[in-house]
Amino acid sequence: MAEEIKEPRANNFIENIIEEDLAAGFPANALRFRFPPEPNGYLHLGHASSICLNFGLGLRYNAPVNLRFDDTNPSKEEQEYVDAIRRDVQWLGFQWDKECYASDYFQELYDWAVMLIKQGKAYVDKQTSEEIAAQKGTPTVAGSDSPYRNTSPEENLALFERMKNGEFANGTYVLRAKIDMASPNMLMRDPIIYRIMNASHHRTG
Repeated sequence: MAEEIKEPRANNFIENIIEEDLAAGFPANALRFRFPPEPNGYLHLGHASSICLNFGLGLRYNAPVNLRFDDTNPSKEEQEYVDAIRRDVQWLGFQWDKECYASDYFQELYDWAVMLIKQGKAYVDKQTSEEIAAQKGTPTVAGSDSPYRNTSPEENLALFERMKNGEFANGTYVLRAKIDMASPNMLMRDPIIYRIMNASHHRTG
């Protein structure tokens, strides 16, 4: 029986980027991959595809893959979903290297927000979500500045501290990054980076 000849498999675009980085001198032993689910429900077929992609990259490049939970929405997330996601990843035949949580970095994220406020790169906005959406413009029309965009860093810091301390009701204030209200990428039009949510987090309380 003739030996089957297998043609080399074409890389996908992610593998192409990795190969370019390796060719440019990035050390192969520094490669790390991750599967970053939000623990707000059970996994579905799309998650299985992502799991196989990320853990498959780990196998191909002999690199560790972390299971990194994006657990930043306490109103929808539960320990039950964390446990279910762990089981599903293992059921698919994969094992992660480190188990990580976005909530492990809540203090660091808060400190970065304070730094941005001090640098004049973030501000507290009191507009409603409808008002913020309206002043963001459209993909073809630039947005308009919030009336709170040029509030002093000192006032923003005081309000942000009170937001953290639970002094305001949900939706009263948000913290926005000051980027570019005329950016063609609407995601860059002063995105919201902190909201008030009076809820208990399943890991941190």
